[in-house]
Amino acid sequence: MSGETRRGAVRFIRTPPIRDSPEIVMSTPVKTIAILIARHGMVEELRALLDSMVAPSRAEPGNLQYDLWRDHADAGRFVLEELYTDDAAIAAHRATPHFEEYSSRINNLAERTFMMLDPLEVA
Repeated sequence: MSGETRRGAVRFIRTPPIRDSPEIVMSTPVKTIAILIARHGMVEELRALLDSMVAPSRAEPGNLQYDLWRDHADAGRFVLEELYTDDAAIAAHRATPHFEEYSSRINNLAERTFMMLDPLEVA
């Protein structure tokens, strides 16, 4: 049985944790990918905001990966690739001061596409 929630026009489905035994509960890692395209004249300010997120996000206990990429063809297009131990780690990330600062500024700086992904075949 899966849990389903809706956030805006995006549907998120999360399956329950995997249980190997009654004593052990394995969490499901969650990857997020955000594509950010700087608004006109905002490339440098967007880059500074994104750069300010890297070190504190990587230091969070539930963060396994936090990588910032820039498009070869468009210097104003960035990709954030994040991996967390589970949904609770994402919730903890979103409650941090650095994420709150990001949230308060990002819509003025960029158009965003966001995906939250569950592993299917991951090595």
